[in-house]
Amino acid sequence: MNSDDVAYFKAWFADYVAAYYTDNPTRNQTIRLKQEHTERVCKEIVILGQALHLASQDMLLAETMALFHDIGRFPQYATYGTFKDTISENHAELGLKELARHQVLSICSDTEQSLITKAIGYHNVRTLPEDEDERSLLFARLLRDADKLDIWRVLIDYYAHRDEGPNSTIELDLPNTNTYSPAILNAICQHRMADLRDMATLNDFKLLQISWVFDVNFRPTFRAVHNRQYVEKIAAYLPQTREIQQLVAMVQAYVEEQKS
Repeated sequence: MNSDDVAYFKAWFADYVAAYYTDNPTRNQTIRLKQEHTERVCKEIVILGQALHLASQDMLLAETMALFHDIGRFPQYATYGTFKDTISENHAELGLKELARHQVLSICSDTEQSLITKAIGYHNVRTLPEDEDERSLLFARLLRDADKLDIWRVLIDYYAHRDEGPNSTIELDLPNTNTYSPAILNAICQHRMADLRDMATLNDFKLLQISWVFDVNFRPTFRAVHNRQYVEKIAAYLPQTREIQQLVAMVQAYVEEQKS
């Protein structure tokens, strides 16, 4: 793979996404959200790769993984009108089907295709398989970190402007109440990533996002979380109870320790 291949992939991706725009402004806003998210994840993974001193060939592979990691979101939304995998399809698996159907990765070697498709397939799993080879896991972890860094940014920006127009697709149709689930809190207290299945409210979704720090893999990612104040910014949109404040302080201490 070379830089010309990545340029081709980017042009192909732009054409692919363009076909999903319609004359519906609301749908277009949602499609644009995912397209812009993809562009930023590409930038995030390059920054992380540089910080980790990846070889130039690996940087090209990483950027390609980032470019295609959410391609399944577009047919998912067009078909089901949701980004909730549990009531539609697994968007990573759907994305891999799209890449295979269009044979877009055919210019890559078999090894490159394997690394790219594994990273995409693993980017949204709860835990990575223990029996996978280290090179595949490296790229999967890199993509998962880059993806989180931008999802945090997107959601914080959304919460800041939510009053201007709530988006049920982003909120996974969760009710916006003052409550939150003990199971979500317990996971964070145990330094575990919370489970999607335990979510019952929008506050649970926000707490879940905070719990993602326990699935971060690299020090440069922790430094970005700290410097951008992601945990604090999400916490600002949660009920300011003593329980939440203590929880947030514990997570902040964890990030501080891991970034050094």
